[in-house]
Amino acid sequence: MKHSRAPSFVEFVALMALMMGISSMSIDNMLPAFDAIASEFAIEDNRIQLVVYAYLFGFGAMQLVYGPISDTAGRRSVVLCGLAVFSLGSLLAVFASSFELMLAARVVQGMGAAACRILATAIVRDRYEGREMARVMSLTMMVFIIVPVIAPAIGSFFLLFGSWHYIFISTFAVGLILALWFGLRMPETLHPDHRQDFSIGRVLGGFRRTIGTRISLGYAAGAALMMGCLMAYVGGAQQILETDVYGLGPLFPVAFGSIAAAMGIGALINSRLVRRYGTRRLSHGALCCNIAISAAVIPLAILFDGKPPLLLFCAWIALAHFFFSLTLPNFNAMAMQPLGDIAGTASSFVGFFTTVVGALCGLVVGQAFDGTVLPLAIGFFVLNGAGLAIVVWTEGGRLFKPHQADPRD
Repeated sequence: MKHSRAPSFVEFVALMALMMGISSMSIDNMLPAFDAIASEFAIEDNRIQLVVYAYLFGFGAMQLVYGPISDTAGRRSVVLCGLAVFSLGSLLAVFASSFELMLAARVVQGMGAAACRILATAIVRDRYEGREMARVMSLTMMVFIIVPVIAPAIGSFFLLFGSWHYIFISTFAVGLILALWFGLRMPETLHPDHRQDFSIGRVLGGFRRTIGTRISLGYAAGAALMMGCLMAYVGGAQQILETDVYGLGPLFPVAFGSIAAAMGIGALINSRLVRRYGTRRLSHGALCCNIAISAAVIPLAILFDGKPPLLLFCAWIALAHFFFSLTLPNFNAMAMQPLGDIAGTASSFVGFFTTVVGALCGLVVGQAFDGTVLPLAIGFFVLNGAGLAIVVWTEGGRLFKPHQADPRD
């Protein structure tokens, strides 16, 4: 497929945002359909959350594959193949006749979407580095944050006029549109000097180098724990906001979208401040703030028997989302910074690690749901605290200070 001139900066950010946002869309537009899916397949417990986590496990596992292949074959062909798999998963879900087949279709969807997520990061790294990469990643997050703001409302819209099957038809259509846009407009970004012959030894060597680079491993682990917080909330949001705790019913998409908007605000602020203050000052400070507010919410949750006032809960989660946006893009940028010559392989490992560990952490916290928000509050505090401990180890006990050897951080 031929493409015209390379996209402008604005179009590039928008395209990368949609590539990353297709995974968020595929999760968040399903949340209002939990009750309908549970009713159709006779699911009466927290297993309905597996609709989210099955997708994430497929999404995480395939990230180990796409990056190394893209370092050999280039970014374009791998993205287009991934979108074909994503579209296939969407169609399989439309015709799923059991909960197990639904989960299998979600795994396939996630496997396809992984190409977009992992290659978007690699493509950005192909073109930018350091603070500029963090800025682009923040702008990308700011644009794609529109997806979780509106995705539940879109899912609810389809439920009004049809069944949950129409939600998967919509994801199929989005996959085709993205494939067409990317194929027509995005040139190959992998520099010829960085194209490598494929070999298992080289891939494993890239993984070993990523693991052996303290900065990369440490910030990937920190990002994984932050992702665990986000996935714990997303997995339980429908039960907390729509049904069991606050009973918002049809107002659930409004509450979920309003909270998600805080991430967009945080991403915008991060994109404007990261070049001035650096990735470390912003992300370390935001992580400490997240620990503080999580610690404050735990006794409040106990005081209100696990069901604090709705506005208090929403304010806490919105603040957590805001600080998350000041943390994750910078953690990802710092993890990738030393690995520019193996960006695809490194991005694969970092993406796999953060997604799978984050999904596992989210699953543990989500399955602890007991009709209150207390397990979520404790989970946030523990995961954020562990993230800070890892960052302290990564930086050799030094926080907030940029590395003098590299003024870009």
